[in-house]
Amino acid sequence: MKNKIRLSLVGIFSLATTSLFATNGAVLIGMGAEARGMAGTGIGIVHGAESALTNPALITSVEKTEISFGGTLFMPDVSYASQGGTSADSDADMSMIPEVSLATKINDNFYIGIGMWGTGGMGVDYRDADFTAGTMNMVTNLQLMQFGVPLAYTMNGFSIAVTPILQYGSLDINYDMDGNPANGGMGMGVAQDLEFGYNIGVAYQIDGITFGAIYKSRIDMEYKGFSSVVQPFMNPGFTYSNNTLSTPAEMGIGASYTFGVNTIALDYKMIQWSDALGYKDFEWEDQDVISIGYEYKADGWVGRVGYNYASSPISEKSMMYNNSVGLNGDTINMFNLLGFPGIVESHYAIGATYSLNEQTSVDVAFTYAPETTETYKAYNPQYNMEYDITTKHSQTGVSAQLNFNF
Repeated sequence: MKNKIRLSLVGIFSLATTSLFATNGAVLIGMGAEARGMAGTGIGIVHGAESALTNPALITSVEKTEISFGGTLFMPDVSYASQGGTSADSDADMSMIPEVSLATKINDNFYIGIGMWGTGGMGVDYRDADFTAGTMNMVTNLQLMQFGVPLAYTMNGFSIAVTPILQYGSLDINYDMDGNPANGGMGMGVAQDLEFGYNIGVAYQIDGITFGAIYKSRIDMEYKGFSSVVQPFMNPGFTYSNNTLSTPAEMGIGASYTFGVNTIALDYKMIQWSDALGYKDFEWEDQDVISIGYEYKADGWVGRVGYNYASSPISEKSMMYNNSVGLNGDTINMFNLLGFPGIVESHYAIGATYSLNEQTSVDVAFTYAPETTETYKAYNPQYNMEYDITTKHSQTGVSAQLNFNF
C-alpha cells in the first residue's frame, strides 16, 4: 500500500521541477497566495482554508465550505565560483509548486479540512557547468510535499486544532570529483520516502485581535544512498552511515489586529535545524524567523504587503574545524555553499485578492528575495592550499490561487 501511495505522489510531483523554493533555509515561507502576499505571515491571522498548515486552528474562520487551489511559479538565480576559476550559473532556475486546500464547517464547534501542499525543497544543477568553476558538476534535488487533514474545535473565541501529516520526500545528489568522465561520478539516484508527522495550532480571537501559536513536529525522512555521497568527504577513520535528512520541527507565535479596513500581523517562529538529522551533521543552525504583514480590505478587493527575515542557517567553518561525525570545515563549507545554498535572508512580498462574485475570488502574490553573496574558505588537497568559494543567490516567485466559498 505504501508503494502505491508513493507512486501516486511521484505522479503528482512530476508537475513540479524543483529548484530552491522561496525559503527560510529549505522551508517555504508561506502556504498559499494570501500568506505569501504577506511574506509568510499566518500564525495569528486568518487565511481561510489555506491556514491548514500555517495554523490549523484558524480554519474555524470558514463560514461554510471553502476550497482553494493554485500554485507558485518560482524562479531562483544561483551562481557559484571558486577562486581563479570561472563562474557558473545553476540551471535549476524554475519550479512549479502546487497547492490545494479545503475546509468545511461541521457544526458550530467542529471543522475539518484536507489539503496537499508543496512545503519546501532545495537544489542546484551544475551538470553542464565548465569544470574549472569548481562546481564538480554537482546536482542536488530535494522535494517535499505534505498531505494533511486538519481537525479543529472552537468555542467562545478559542480554537485548537491538529493536522496529521503524511509527507512525501525525494532526494537526489550527484557530482564528479575529478572531471574525468572515464572515472564516472558519485551519485545516489533518486531516493524517496513517506513518513508521518503532525501540526498543532491554537488561536484566540477577541475584539479584532487574533493570537495564535503552533508546533510542527520533526519528520525523519530516510533517503537510501545519502550516506554514500557523503562518505568520500569523510576524514580518515570515519564512516558515515546516516541516510536520514529530517524536516525540522518548528514552533511559533503570531498576532494580528484589525481596525476598520486595516489589518497588521506579526509572526515569530523558530526552525530547529540543529536538531534535524542530516542538517545538524553539516552544522545548520536554528533560524529565528520574523515576518510582518499588512492587509487593506476594500469593496471587492484586498491588498497585501509583507516582509520576512531570517538569518542564514549556514555559516563558514574554519579549515581546522572537525565535527563529531568526521566532517571538516572544508567539506561543510563546500557542501552547504555549493549544494544547499540556503543563504537568502530577506523576502519582500506584495499580493492582492479580487472577488469575482460572492462565491469566487482570485488571490495573487509576488515575492522577491534580493541577492545575497557569501564567500567561504575551501581546501584543495592536490595543491595543499586554501581558496575562496562564492555563491550568489536571489529569488523571485509569482503565486496565484482560485477560491470557492459555498
